[in-house]
Amino acid sequence: MSVQERKERERAGRERLIVATARELAEQQGWDAVTTRRLAERIEYSQPVLYSHFRGKREIIGAVALVGAAEMAALLRAAARAADGPRARAGALARAYLDFAERNPAVYDAMFQLDGGLAFAHDDTPEPLKDAFAALLENLEDVAGDGVHPGLFTEVFWAALHGLATLTRAGRLPPEETGRRIGLLVDRLAQV
Repeated sequence: MSVQERKERERAGRERLIVATARELAEQQGWDAVTTRRLAERIEYSQPVLYSHFRGKREIIGAVALVGAAEMAALLRAAARAADGPRARAGALARAYLDFAERNPAVYDAMFQLDGGLAFAHDDTPEPLKDAFAALLENLEDVAGDGVHPGLFTEVFWAALHGLATLTRAGRLPPEETGRRIGLLVDRLAQV
């Protein structure tokens, strides 16, 4: 291994450590607790080392969001594979999405609530974000219904899930009714 390859591997390792530490701190104490000073203390690097990887908190939030999107895509695909039939897949996707949002509130916020400098629905949208949407799209095409564009259907389904996740987390919807909400969402939207 060349010196350059070793340095690149070490740099990538530091970036993963920064992102994992920011995520852990945000999940424990909220995003307000994530500062470059606190991150530098936790990972035992100087603040200039952090700034050599990320220009600031916004980029760190974006990096956490990208990791979260990749995790969400994998979870959605696994849930869909385990389901039998298009309607069951739609329900499994909804449960997996809402479970992810509940178990990873800081990551979910990084993905959808905070400004991580990431573009959605643009040519320059990062691949992990596109892939998370694709994980929904590829498993909802069969339930979109005749004459309904699958991408548009997926956007509406995703928006409904995001609304349920956000309102439940805010205490505006009782969590014990989540299963019934998922059933209603699938019954009303899935055309199979």
